[in-house]
Amino acid sequence: MFLESISIINFKNFSEQSFDFDEKINCLVGNNGVGKTNVLDAIYYLSHTKGYFNSIASQNIKHEEEFFVIDGIYKKEDRIENIHCSLKKGHKKIVKRNGKEYEKLSEHFGFLPLVIISPSDTNLITEGSEIRRKFIDMIISMSDREYFQDLIHYQKIVTQRNALLKYFALNFTFDRDSIEIYDEQLIAHGERIYKKRKLFVQEFIPIFNKRYEHIIQNSQADNLIEQVSFFYKTQLDEVSFADLLKQQLERDRVLQYSGAGIHKDDLLFQINDHPIKKIGSQGQQKSFLIALKLAEYDFIRKKSHMKPILLLDDIFDKLDDQRVGQLLHLVNDDSFGQLFITDTHDKRTEDLIRKTGQSYRMFNL
Repeated sequence: MFLESISIINFKNFSEQSFDFDEKINCLVGNNGVGKTNVLDAIYYLSHTKGYFNSIASQNIKHEEEFFVIDGIYKKEDRIENIHCSLKKGHKKIVKRNGKEYEKLSEHFGFLPLVIISPSDTNLITEGSEIRRKFIDMIISMSDREYFQDLIHYQKIVTQRNALLKYFALNFTFDRDSIEIYDEQLIAHGERIYKKRKLFVQEFIPIFNKRYEHIIQNSQADNLIEQVSFFYKTQLDEVSFADLLKQQLERDRVLQYSGAGIHKDDLLFQINDHPIKKIGSQGQQKSFLIALKLAEYDFIRKKSHMKPILLLDDIFDKLDDQRVGQLLHLVNDDSFGQLFITDTHDKRTEDLIRKTGQSYRMFNL
């Protein structure tokens, strides 16, 4: 699978722009602020029906315009697929495949697998647990429709339960039977989510470890051993979901909020048995994140039986030459498909890409 061309109208800083892409490597070069990352975000939009850098759809419309349109033509399994995404202010988002509109945007999710590596990925380390939950949920959902639906239903039930708790508090009343109706639904969806997250982490960790070892190969000073790991932290490892909700109920009544469940799960990222957020150097954190994203690529490729599109946003400026060379070496094999790269230095980028021996196309913005 690869993206043959894209047409962009009124998306972010672009009034109207089209690109015809190489099947293997595509390099978008130019000064900061010219829109290199916006092209990647448009490509991401065609896969995920939302932006990677701004999930508020209306804010992706070019300033002083009323709508945006993104059209992409893909070649997938010897078929041509035309994907259309558009939004007009005050209207719902429209996504079409070969001219036919999706009734639900979720129907498109996973059809065009894609992975992006960006400087903004640091939020996986620095921000709260919600970011890390979304990371694993997105990966699992790409190949598991039931899991995706469980997530949607679970979050809806949590929202309804929270509204009920607030209603009780405002009206100085409480109905345990009503709460239990929501709890039964939470348990059914939540336990399935919990089990699949556990299985995912067990399968994902060896893939991640292998990627990290490759990235740091020959780049460790004084033979310092970097042992990285991450763990799935969940309340359900210690108590059943039913018992957890019972234990938490009085606290939930006071806080008017559902404070226990799989919506509180987290991933713990560590290096040498300590939180990488606290003791990891910038280089170690960057290597950790790249390994995490390449492992995501490997996992999705395995489950989808397709080579996802890989977007590398401004990573050459964020890594030393040793780690850049190692990364290019990793992506220069048959397990990777189409690649998009942004950089501010056209000569440096082309010199690096030429060494791969792959076909490529340069775009100066």
